[in-house]
Amino acid sequence: MTFNKEDRLKHLNRIQYEVTQQNGTEPPFQNEYWNNRKEGIYVDIVSGKPLFSSLDQFDAHCGWPSFTKPIHDKEIIEKQDRSFGMVRTEVRSKTADSHLGHVFPDGPKPNGLRYCMNSAALRFIPKEELEQAGYGDYVKLFNT
Repeated sequence: MTFNKEDRLKHLNRIQYEVTQQNGTEPPFQNEYWNNRKEGIYVDIVSGKPLFSSLDQFDAHCGWPSFTKPIHDKEIIEKQDRSFGMVRTEVRSKTADSHLGHVFPDGPKPNGLRYCMNSAALRFIPKEELEQAGYGDYVKLFNT
């Protein structure tokens, strides 16, 4: 399947577009996945590429979904972000160049990272729907 960004952007709602295309941030504790405890994977809302697994998700008490690591480093781009008078590390998706959130060095062991993502940049695929949604390769993550 060919990825056509313009076609995918047409299906985004206002907050999804603002976050992914205009580097926005959704409100904490008022977004879809901040307290999601279901098993599954999170994919880029624009490209559909797998980004994070619920197995690496933790409650950072920040109001956004947080992860210790991405599923694949190759789909994540980290860039210095100097907006709002701060120096942070922005996280973007490689395929769609979507703004996803930021990564901070205050996460749990072993790597000490907290990938703090915007729910609006993600789509959650529950583990029981991975096969039919075309993400069957990721079922094995949950077969332990």
